[in-house]
Amino acid sequence: MEDMSGVRRARYAVAAVFAVHGAVTGSFATRVPWIQDHASLGAGRLGFALAFTALGASCAMPLAGRISHRFGSRNALRGLIALWTLSLVLPSLAPNLPALCFAMFTYGACAGMADVAMNALGVEVERRLGRSVMSGLHGMWSAGALVGSAAGTLAAHLGADARIHFLLAAAVLTVLGVLSCTWVLDIQPAADEEPPPRFALPPRSALLIGMVGFCAVFAEGASLDWSAVFLRDRLDSSAGLAAASTTAFMLTMAVARIIGDAVVNRFGAVRTVRAGGVLAVLGGLLVVLAGQPAVAMGGFALMGLGIAVVVPLCFAAAGHAGPNPSQAIAGVATITYTSGLIAPSLIGGVAQATSLVVSFGVVTALACGLAVCAGVLRSAERGAEREVSPRAAAVPGPRP
Repeated sequence: MEDMSGVRRARYAVAAVFAVHGAVTGSFATRVPWIQDHASLGAGRLGFALAFTALGASCAMPLAGRISHRFGSRNALRGLIALWTLSLVLPSLAPNLPALCFAMFTYGACAGMADVAMNALGVEVERRLGRSVMSGLHGMWSAGALVGSAAGTLAAHLGADARIHFLLAAAVLTVLGVLSCTWVLDIQPAADEEPPPRFALPPRSALLIGMVGFCAVFAEGASLDWSAVFLRDRLDSSAGLAAASTTAFMLTMAVARIIGDAVVNRFGAVRTVRAGGVLAVLGGLLVVLAGQPAVAMGGFALMGLGIAVVVPLCFAAAGHAGPNPSQAIAGVATITYTSGLIAPSLIGGVAQATSLVVSFGVVTALACGLAVCAGVLRSAERGAEREVSPRAAAVPGPRP
């Protein structure tokens, strides 16, 4: 008989890990200007160094499944989340471009492996509970990112050295992350189970699901990095109002993710993503047609609301789509990381050649893909339908 109290406890534990993971990202993002000055880099060389984050994540993500197989899911996550929180210190120590590239590659590799491990455990918790929880878990990531960002903003306002700030943040977050892992599911491989390959191409199902995630993350990256610029340059908004649009977008996504599980449980993954795609398209059209800052901010808010739950549902669908959840999740994560990497630069390139209005027209067109292609997430719903009620029967496979 499945211990449902243990599964619920594991849900809260992995939610705390998601929040810790997000807090690292939020902490780092606020001190990028300090890192740029410390390494004496221009904007172009800084962008080049930051690209190594996605490169490191893409290279290391496939290793997460093998590490979990070797050490068990709990020990693997404990070690990987500690590596991720401690890697926060590395970028602040880089005195030049080569050192920063190495630091960002390591930082991204640790981020990616921890990301895959915690999402795989989130999918397993969802499977055992028999209802959607992934949106809420990603909502906790967003909440953690907001907390980390707020703390980083305060540190920057006080003029704190980022090396000291990151050292203290890493120490606190490492303790919180490692302690939270005490109660996550401990899935051990069967004695005769073959370890997953160190590197493998993602299955075809993950590629299709990943393309849906690509559209959502492209819209997210474009909005986060360019919404303030759009309001300032296109609509002559004040710097404060322009910055507020980005904060409002992040807050909208966080709230939507936290409450998103109730919507998914009521309407299903496919209909939720399809409706979200419609909202994102409407939001994009408002941005493109906006003549006033309030209209554009409303458009960005709608876009955030529409795309908020897409990535969590893509991870859930990948985890339910095949026999190797970690490999499928790694494939989807790699595609979404790539989208997040290329979106800001592509938006800038299109804007340079044409205008920001045309750039967000591209974003709106990609958002249409969410409504059109939502059906590929049906694997998540079928996977959930195949599950027998966890109270009625034991779940096959290794036990925590």
